[in-house]
Amino acid sequence: MLVFENDYSVGAHPQVLQALVSTNEEKLSGYGTDIYTTRAIEKIKKACDNQNAEVYLLTGGTQTNKIVIDTMLKQYEAVISVTSGHINVHEAGAVESTGRKIIPLQGYDGKIDPEVLERYMSDFVNDANNSHMVFPAMVYISHPTELGTLYTKDELTRIHDTCKRYGMNLFMDGARLGYGLASETDLTLKDINELTDVFYFGGTKQGLLCGEAVVFTHHNMPDHFVTLVKKHGALLAKGRLLGVQFDAAFTDDLYFRISENAIKRADELRKALKEKGYRFFVETPTNQIFVIMENKKLEQLKKQVVYSFWERYDEEHIVIRFATSWATTREEVEGLIELL
Repeated sequence: MLVFENDYSVGAHPQVLQALVSTNEEKLSGYGTDIYTTRAIEKIKKACDNQNAEVYLLTGGTQTNKIVIDTMLKQYEAVISVTSGHINVHEAGAVESTGRKIIPLQGYDGKIDPEVLERYMSDFVNDANNSHMVFPAMVYISHPTELGTLYTKDELTRIHDTCKRYGMNLFMDGARLGYGLASETDLTLKDINELTDVFYFGGTKQGLLCGEAVVFTHHNMPDHFVTLVKKHGALLAKGRLLGVQFDAAFTDDLYFRISENAIKRADELRKALKEKGYRFFVETPTNQIFVIMENKKLEQLKKQVVYSFWERYDEEHIVIRFATSWATTREEVEGLIELL
């Protein structure tokens, strides 16, 4: 079987796995106080060119989204997300379980529309009854988005400016950030550091067994953050598990180099799909490709290919997703193209 179901079906990059093996018998302090975690944090700050950043390593995307949003919001505050946002659709109410409301806004291609955001905030501020409402204090975005699309520098700047104008934090979900940075885009890591208040480098989908590296960009980590992480049940006693992996990933730009593979393989697949006349649900430059497939074709394809169901398009068609990763080979892509 050819597996294009997601970008986390393979374990870990060999160099990351080797780092875990080679340090396995070292006796290290717990809870992220080990030398490898300290080293990983410094390497991440260097990659961001931001010595004012505060970095914390967490285990997975849902835990990260839930903890960041909960710890940065007050009891009466809420987070804004595009309707298709991961926290609003595919995280089983994790954010809401903390008592934090998600305010969904209509967007386009998986992205928040800066004009819609500005209009919503203007209406909220000028609503004489807003004391009876939750107060929007954060905007959540993903880069890449759930639909594999990317924000431009202009779009992110406009969202950032609205956030600053209304005193809100801007939080970027970076579960696939490496793939976004490796794609054709005018948005750089430096821009992200300057225009967001917090973001993270996803590890789970990008060569690590697990882990996400949260970056608070303006020396703005919530007070007693470690205590709050533990309150959420997300503090690893063996913090080395994350530290060793991120230390390896941010050595010699490994994280960024292996991300490029996913984009190269996706570009090859995307080009072939276009040549064969397939229709796309949305145009994406990243490692997620959304294709409108005939039901009959899928009956044949699923015998040899694992893919993700996305949504029903009409009675005769289904939208499916092919995802490439750091581990996808050219031979696998060629095999899929032949079947298509």
